[in-house]
Amino acid sequence: MAEPTPRRNEPRLRPAPLIFEPVEAASDPEHFFDLESIDDPRALLTRATELTQAFRAAADRAMEFQAIAAAQLADPRRFDRLTPADIGERAEWTEDYAKKMIEFGRDLMRGSGPEGRGPEESL
Repeated sequence: MAEPTPRRNEPRLRPAPLIFEPVEAASDPEHFFDLESIDDPRALLTRATELTQAFRAAADRAMEFQAIAAAQLADPRRFDRLTPADIGERAEWTEDYAKKMIEFGRDLMRGSGPEGRGPEESL
């Protein structure tokens, strides 16, 4: 079960910042945010947990932006609006999921998003 997405008016937890990987690290499949160089298991657990929380927070925030974009693209006032099927195809979602994301985005734009829940929790 996914962690709840905070509503716009609720304070967000600020996880540890993600440190961008140097270009050289991309060529080394064993390298991942320098975790492989941490010898102390306590420090490794702490940093790995920070990264996990940061990635979850980033994914939740990105999903909110996806939902807002989907709602904007489906807005019936747009002359170039897209159907849920078209939006789903662009985002690699099913049409049903696109409909849920459109509604979630509309809730977010109204500032009355579901009580910390994303569209996947209503499937």
